[in-house]
Amino acid sequence: MEVHCDLEVDVNGEESFMVDKKIIASYSGKLSKLLGKSKANSRNLKVVLHDFPGGAESFELISRFCYNHGSTDITPSNISLLYCAAQFMEMNNSVTGTHNLLEKAEKSFEAIRYWTWSELLMALKQCQDLLPAANSLSLLEKCLDTLVARLPLTSEASPCPSTSSPDSSGIRFSCDTRSTESLKTSSSRATWWFEDLLVLGPNLVEMLVKSMISRKLDHVIISRFLFYYQKSKFYTAKSDAKRTIVERVIDMLYILDQSCVSCKSLFGILRVALNLNINKSSRNKLESMIGSQLDQAILDNLLVPSPRGINYLYDVNLVLRLLKSFLSGGICQASPTRLRRVAALLDLYMAEVAPDPCLKPSKFVALAMVMPDSARDSYDELYHAMDMYIEVHAGLSEEEKMKICCVLNYEKLSSQTCIHLSQNKNFPSKVAVQALLSQQLKLKSLLHATNNSKSYADSPCSASEVGNGGRKFDANEQLVLYAGKLNLSADNEKLRAHLQGMQCRVMELEKLCKKMQTQMAKFTKSKASSHSHTRSVPKLCS
Repeated sequence: MEVHCDLEVDVNGEESFMVDKKIIASYSGKLSKLLGKSKANSRNLKVVLHDFPGGAESFELISRFCYNHGSTDITPSNISLLYCAAQFMEMNNSVTGTHNLLEKAEKSFEAIRYWTWSELLMALKQCQDLLPAANSLSLLEKCLDTLVARLPLTSEASPCPSTSSPDSSGIRFSCDTRSTESLKTSSSRATWWFEDLLVLGPNLVEMLVKSMISRKLDHVIISRFLFYYQKSKFYTAKSDAKRTIVERVIDMLYILDQSCVSCKSLFGILRVALNLNINKSSRNKLESMIGSQLDQAILDNLLVPSPRGINYLYDVNLVLRLLKSFLSGGICQASPTRLRRVAALLDLYMAEVAPDPCLKPSKFVALAMVMPDSARDSYDELYHAMDMYIEVHAGLSEEEKMKICCVLNYEKLSSQTCIHLSQNKNFPSKVAVQALLSQQLKLKSLLHATNNSKSYADSPCSASEVGNGGRKFDANEQLVLYAGKLNLSADNEKLRAHLQGMQCRVMELEKLCKKMQTQMAKFTKSKASSHSHTRSVPKLCS
C-alpha cells in the first residue's frame, strides 16, 4: 500500500507529525469527521489537536497502530496512553475485520489481576499524568482497586504480593528489589509498600486512602502511611506543593478512627503547618484531632513558639484552643483519668510560661480556669505556677492578683502549700487568710471523721499538753489539734496517715492564722475609712 504524507497534525503545540490522512482517518472517527468537512487543498492540510491525552508520545503510539493495520502490542506500560488516546480520537470503528484500538485496550484491561506490582504502579503513574482527562478516571479506579486488594489488611500481613509474571516495567520499584531480610518483622511486612506509593500525587493518594477505608484496611497502617507520605514528599516539594500536601494529609487523617492516629505525629504536622499558613478548615481539623487525645501529649508538644507579631514566648492561644477542643465533647465523656492527665499537663505548661514577662494576666487566668475543678486532686502545682507568675510580674495590681488567685481551691491545697501561701508577701492578704481558714475547716472535718478513735496519747508535738483524750472543738475558738497514736479501722488508714503527717504543723498554723486575722482586721478598718478605694472580694474567692 502506497503511503502519502499529506496531513500535518500538531499535537498540543509540542510536536507536529506528517501522516497519511487516508490511513489515519480510516481508524479515527474524529479525524474522519474533520477531514470530511475540510475544503482545503489535499497538499496543505493541517490539523491542530488540543488537550490530546499523553501528548506526542500517545499520538506516535496510535499512529503505529494505524500503519500496522490495527496490530500493536498493548502492555501495562502503554495501555493507559493508548486507551485515553483511542477515546479522544474516537477509534472505535473496525477496519477490514480487525478489532479497533479501543476494544483491544479494554480487553487488555481484563488481565489486570495478573499484572505485577510494578506494572500496576506504572499504569497508575500514567493515569495520574493523564489527568484531568475524563476517560482516565475509570482506569484509575480499576488500577487502585487492584492495587489496594494486594495490600495487607492488618499489621500481621504477608510480604509483597508480587506475581510470577516477568516485570516488564522500566522503572525500578523498591518492592521488587527489597531483600527478604527486611521483611522479617511484622512492621516491615505491613509497610513494605510505603516507599513505592511515593510516586503518586496528593489527588491519587486521596483516592487510594478512600479505597483502603472501604476495604477495611487497618487505620493504624493507613495513618502511618499518610505520615510517611507527608514527611517524605514535603522536603522535595515546592512551597505551594508543600501546603497542598499537608492540607490533603490532614483531611485524610481526619476521616480515620482517631484512636488509630499518633498524637506525637499530629504535633509534628502541626509544627510544619504553622509555618505554611494552611487553610482554616484543615487547621481546625488538625487541632480537633490533637485535642481529642490531648491526654497523650507531653510538655514538649505544647511548647510551640508564638507566631510572628505576638510577643508571647509560646503560643498560648493555640494551647487554649487545644484544651477547649479536648473539653468540647463534654466533661462527662472524658474519663476522670484523662481529665487528671490533661490538668497535670496544663499545670506543667503554666509553670513553663509563667516566667514570660510578656504574658498578659488575662491569658494566664484563661489557662488556669479552662479545666474543671474535678480535674485536679491537688492545686499545689497550680499555686506554684501562680507564685512564679506573680513574682515575675511585680507590677500587677491587687485586683489582678485576686483574679488570678480566684481559681485556687483552697480545700485542695496541702498543709505545706498553705503555710507557704500564708508567708508569701506577693499574694494578697485576703488570699492567705482564706487559705488558712479553709485549712482549719479541713482539719476540723478530719477530726470529726475520727470520732470513733479510742485514744489520743503520746503526742510527738507536745506530750506534756496531752491528756487521756482529745480536746473538743468550739466554733468560736481557734482550732488546735493534739493527736497521739490513732487506733483507726482498716478503712481509715489513709486518714490516719494524713493526720499524723499534719499534727506537728497545727500549732504553727494556729499562730499564723491569729496573725493573719489581726492583719485582716487592720486591713478592713483602713479600707472602711476610704470609700473611694472600696473593693469587694470576687465571688469565687468568697
